[in-house]
Amino acid sequence: MNAQAPIPCAGRRAEDAPGHWLLARLGKRVLRPGGLGLTRALLAHAQLRGADVVELAPGLGRTAVEILAAAPASYTGVEKDPDAAVQAEIAVGPRARIVVADAAKTGLPDACADAVVGEAILTMHTDAAKTAMIAEAARLLRPGGRYAIHELGLRPDGLDDETKTALRRQLARAIKVNARPLTVAEWSALLEDAGLVVEWTDTAPMALLQLRRNLADEGVRATLRIIGNMLRDAQARRRVLGMRAVFRAHRHSLCGVALVARKPA
Repeated sequence: MNAQAPIPCAGRRAEDAPGHWLLARLGKRVLRPGGLGLTRALLAHAQLRGADVVELAPGLGRTAVEILAAAPASYTGVEKDPDAAVQAEIAVGPRARIVVADAAKTGLPDACADAVVGEAILTMHTDAAKTAMIAEAARLLRPGGRYAIHELGLRPDGLDDETKTALRRQLARAIKVNARPLTVAEWSALLEDAGLVVEWTDTAPMALLQLRRNLADEGVRATLRIIGNMLRDAQARRRVLGMRAVFRAHRHSLCGVALVARKPA
């Protein structure tokens, strides 16, 4: 992360900033619900070597670095937030391009990608917005192309509506984003409704703020830096501990979920 480039929402108070950008401000780079391990499994199943890849909402560019390591033919990131776009550009360097646009209306040509990747973006939007973004991803794909997503999931598939509603309300209050996670079956249905064929799914514990996950995702030095930044910022510390409490209280119902779906040839 480049200290000279602003983090999105850097000017907001810690009490009001979206949870993921607050964590980024503290130094956290891996902001995906299933962690770096699930991201890597997702990218492996997306078959990126030699592919033209579009990533929707690359954020700080952490996954973009993983995508480029897979040796795609090309990489294009589509990021709506101008500050995040600068961070992503710094992360990918001259090997790729970042365009500032909405994930539901990228402005890219039809059938320009062999793979479209999106992580932790659909969860943050309403059902209608989810549908629009998935439709855009399907438009970008060539026949036979893969759409790979990593999102916040609910479990089990038969989780009752009352529990879902209560959990979403608590999440929204904690992370300051109107998050709407879905069960694996519901995520699969959204992709299938767009004409895609789900070929692979996997889940991982939602352990975003657990020490063991952070050591695995960030490394020892970066994890110590994040903790040090929290200790020096009482407001940020309260927010992070509040988010962690909600995640722990619902640890049996929350998970990271990854799916790869293919556009029929």
